[in-house]
Amino acid sequence: MNSEMSMAADLGRLLPEIILACTAVVGLLFGSFLPRRTQWPVRVLAAAGCVAGLVWTVVGGTGTVFAQTYTVDTATNAIRVAVLGSVLLVLVMTRLGGHARETEFVILLLLAALGAILLAGANDLVLLAAAYLLASVPLYALTGFAKDGPGTEATLKFYLLGALLGTTMLFGVMLVSGVGRGSDYPTLHHTLPGAPLAAVAVGAVAVLAGLVFKAGAVPGHFWVPDVTEGTQPAVGAIVTTIPKLGAVVAVYRLATLPPLNWPLLIAVLAAATMTLGNLAAFFQRDVRRLLAYSTISQVGYLLMAVAAAGASLALPSLLLYLAAYAVTNLGAFAVVCALPRARTLDDYAGLRAHRPWLAVCLAVCLLGLVGTPPTGVFAGKLTIFTATFDAGLGWLVVVAAVNTVASVFYYLRWLVPALRTSDEFPRPDRAASVAAYLAAPASVAVGVLAGPILALMAPAG
Repeated sequence: MNSEMSMAADLGRLLPEIILACTAVVGLLFGSFLPRRTQWPVRVLAAAGCVAGLVWTVVGGTGTVFAQTYTVDTATNAIRVAVLGSVLLVLVMTRLGGHARETEFVILLLLAALGAILLAGANDLVLLAAAYLLASVPLYALTGFAKDGPGTEATLKFYLLGALLGTTMLFGVMLVSGVGRGSDYPTLHHTLPGAPLAAVAVGAVAVLAGLVFKAGAVPGHFWVPDVTEGTQPAVGAIVTTIPKLGAVVAVYRLATLPPLNWPLLIAVLAAATMTLGNLAAFFQRDVRRLLAYSTISQVGYLLMAVAAAGASLALPSLLLYLAAYAVTNLGAFAVVCALPRARTLDDYAGLRAHRPWLAVCLAVCLLGLVGTPPTGVFAGKLTIFTATFDAGLGWLVVVAAVNTVASVFYYLRWLVPALRTSDEFPRPDRAASVAAYLAAPASVAVGVLAGPILALMAPAG
C-alpha cells in the first residue's frame, strides 16, 4: 500500500511532464486522421496541454521522485513555467495554417520542450543523458523542416556537433558513474570526494561539454549562428531559447557535485562566452546571425549565476534571468518572423513609419537584451551581478559590465535603420506580430514584478 501511494505521489509531481508527453502522443495520432490541410486542432490541443501543465505546476507539490533521480523543486517549476510559456508564444508566432506537416512541427516542438524540462529536473546522470537526447533530436528535425538547401546544411552542422558532444557526454556519464559507484547526485555527493580526482575531472568536464552544447556556450557554440541563419526564423527562435532554459539549470545542478573547483571553470567559460558573442555580433549585417551571437552572449551572463552558486541570491537570480531572457529573445525573433523578407539591418528601414507598434516592440526587446530598465533582463543582470560579486568574483562582474556596455553598439545598429523613412515596406505577418505585441510588454512586466518573482524563488536559494 505504501509503495502504491509513493508511486501515485511521484506521478502526481510529474504530471506536467506527463501531460506534455501525452499531448505529443495524442496529437500525433489525432493529426494522422485529420485532412493534411486542416490540422489546426493539433495546435489547439498543444496549447491546451501547455495550459494544463502550467496550472498543475502552480498547484502541484515538490520533492524528489523515483529514487531521487528527478527533482521537482523551485528551479524545475520555474523552468516548467518558462518553457511552457515559450511554447505557447511560439504557437502564436508560427502560423502554419494549411501546411501539410503542421502536426509534425507541433509534436516536435512539444518533445523538445519536454526534453528541456527534463534537463532542468534531472538529478541523475543517466536521466540527464536521456534528457539531452530528447532535447536534441526533435530540434534536428525542426531545423531542416523546410527541406531547403540552407536548412539541410544547418541540420547537418547541428547534428554532427550534437553527436560529437553527445557522445563525449555519454563517456563522461560512464566515467563519473563508474568512479562514483552510482549515477544519482545524492550518491555522487558522498562518493566522489573519495574517488580519483583525475577521473572525476575528465568525466565531469565531458558531461559539461554536452550541456555547454545545449546552452550554446563556448566552446560548444559553433552551431548557433549557422543554424539560426539557415533555418526558418521561428525555428531559430526555438533553438536559441527553449533548450537553453533547461541546459543552464542542468549545469547549475552539475556544478554542485564535489570535489572540483567549479566556480573558476564556469567563470572562465562565462567570460569567454559573453565576450565572443558580443565581439562576433559587432560585424553582423544579417539580423538572424546578429540575434544568434546575441543569444551566445546572454548565456555568458547566465553562467555567472552558476559560477556564483554558493551565494544565496544565485539561483533566484538565474531563474529570473532565464524567464526574462526567454520572453525577450522570443519577442525579438517574433519581429523577425513578422518580416521574413527583411534579412539585413538595412531592410528594416521604414519600420517606424509604416509599422510603429512593431518598431516599439523591436526597440523594447533589443534594449531589453542590453539590460535597460525596467525590463526583466535588467533585473536579472542586476541580481546576477550582485550574486557574482558576493561570491568573490568581482573580476567577472567587471568583464560582464564592459560586455554589457559594448553590446549597446550592435543593438543600436539595428534600431537606427528602423527609425529611417522609406517609401515602401513589406506587410508583416499578423500572427508573428501578435506574438511580438505579447512578448514586449511581458518583458517589461517581468522587470516590474522582479521583487515578487525573486521572493517566490527565494526558498530554492
